Amino acid sequence: MAGSDFPFDIMDVASLLRLNIRRRGGSRVVYADCPICGDRRGKLALYPQIDTWHCYHCGEHGGMLPLYGQIHGIGNSDAYREICEALKVGAPGREYTPTAKTVSVREADQPQRASPQDIHRTLTALLAMLTLSPAHREHLRTKRGLTDEQIEHFGFKSTPPACLYRAIAARLMEQGCVVQGVPGFYLDSGGKWRPKFHQRTAGILIPLRGVDGLLQGLQIRLDRPIRDKDDPPEKAGAKYLPFSSTSKLMGVTSGSPIHFVGDPNSRVVYVTEGALKADVAHALTGRTFAATMGVNNTTGMDELFAFLHRNGTAEIIEAEDMDKYSNPNVSRGASKVHKLAVKNGLTCRRLVWNPNYKGIDDWQLALHQKKLKKKERKQMNFKEMYLNGMCPFDYIDSCADQWRSRRDIRVSAPVFLGLTHDEYEMFRQKPTSLKEHLDGQRGTQKFRVYQLDFKGIETLPFAFRDLKTMHKAGYEQPPADSYQLVYDGELTHPREWTESNVLERIFSACNDDLPEGYQGHSLSVSDIVELYDGDNREFFYCNDVGFTPVRFDAEQAKPMQDVDEDG
Repeated sequence: MAGSDFPFDIMDVASLLRLNIRRRGGSRVVYADCPICGDRRGKLALYPQIDTWHCYHCGEHGGMLPLYGQIHGIGNSDAYREICEALKVGAPGREYTPTAKTVSVREADQPQRASPQDIHRTLTALLAMLTLSPAHREHLRTKRGLTDEQIEHFGFKSTPPACLYRAIAARLMEQGCVVQGVPGFYLDSGGKWRPKFHQRTAGILIPLRGVDGLLQGLQIRLDRPIRDKDDPPEKAGAKYLPFSSTSKLMGVTSGSPIHFVGDPNSRVVYVTEGALKADVAHALTGRTFAATMGVNNTTGMDELFAFLHRNGTAEIIEAEDMDKYSNPNVSRGASKVHKLAVKNGLTCRRLVWNPNYKGIDDWQLALHQKKLKKKERKQMNFKEMYLNGMCPFDYIDSCADQWRSRRDIRVSAPVFLGLTHDEYEMFRQKPTSLKEHLDGQRGTQKFRVYQLDFKGIETLPFAFRDLKTMHKAGYEQPPADSYQLVYDGELTHPREWTESNVLERIFSACNDDLPEGYQGHSLSVSDIVELYDGDNREFFYCNDVGFTPVRFDAEQAKPMQDVDEDG
């Protein structure tokens, strides 16, 4: 027993609940799968010394009775009685009466965190000792879109080699830095202070800064995600770990810091999950971001929003990943952001972007790269543009004038225009004959786009997910009554194109730069495309790769919204 008024401890409760224990961090913490959110990566931390628990995935936490009670849907008194009966402990029929002793967390059992100033000074000195490996710098450049200047500004470093682990704490203390009470530091078996680095958790160190600019902690982006042997194949494993020492002697937790990047006086602040994501999005957009370390770890958000409101912020924009439409856990975290914003007098709205990109950083980087590619893209000749419906026929006159006036063009007029020799002669002698000839090489395809309608529902399990996920969710075919028509248009294309070519062109045409009259988001996974001509109708599910034919009762889908012409 943990020294409280309870005749049982949290490990007794874990045994009754048959929690799946993943690993043990000595006598101070035990990691198990969370029965509340269903996560199976050992994110539920049980603290035997203080009989409390915290899920670092869904954010739920509390004492022994709420853990048992939430799972069984009962209150604390009933939970106490059932546990006592199951374990055959306690006085028969005794009721649970909360006291200050039984409900409080005994802080005396926990090492105290150092002051914010000491944590900032120590972690700043730690980062100054470290370097960033070429491989990590290349990742931040090419995969994240950061410049060298931005990388230096954010302070990213690589975790040190094993040979330096023991020397780091000693060097910090020689500089007058405090290590006791700083997240990530602990006493080893020889009584020496050391940082909790390990070769298995090597990666990029991400600084976590508060709205005051002070370093609150560090996070590691792992080089190799950690997977449990029981994890399903589709789970990639944990990619990020806090630099924490809560399971070690005299170690302390990293807590749930809110990372802040940008202007504390900004009128608008975006909220997302993940410090690296926030840094990248800030670098690409110049906007101000606050980031939680887990979508439901919003403990510090209340205090931050109160500060921002006093500082002049008026609006919070929730920018959690786009799986908030399919993942109830992410949706729940997004709702928490909204509620906390409203509580603190701030307006809040949800940001929705091209669902082909999960995070706001991915989306912004893709837009940035598209702009660069657009500048580098080889210009189409006249024939290519006309056969694809991108210009009227008389545009050929402008192209011909361009060929005549530009001295740097080293090709013949037919090649410049994309015409064969016979086609160019038609243009010279009788342009209308060329138009008729090219029109015979063009085809048209009418098509409609249907997208999931989220009005009145929070999530759909297959939203923006592949057909396999839809089948796993229990749907044999896409449920048409969950969809809405968002576009009805026509595509011009070269006549020799296959159905696959047409569908890929539709996907390209309905992304980011949307056609006029299009009422939905960019065409993405889980959308339905209908190809029709007269009585012939075919439906295709936009899959993770390409399109798959499906049955779809379009008459059951919601019609397009009426748009007010006056806006």
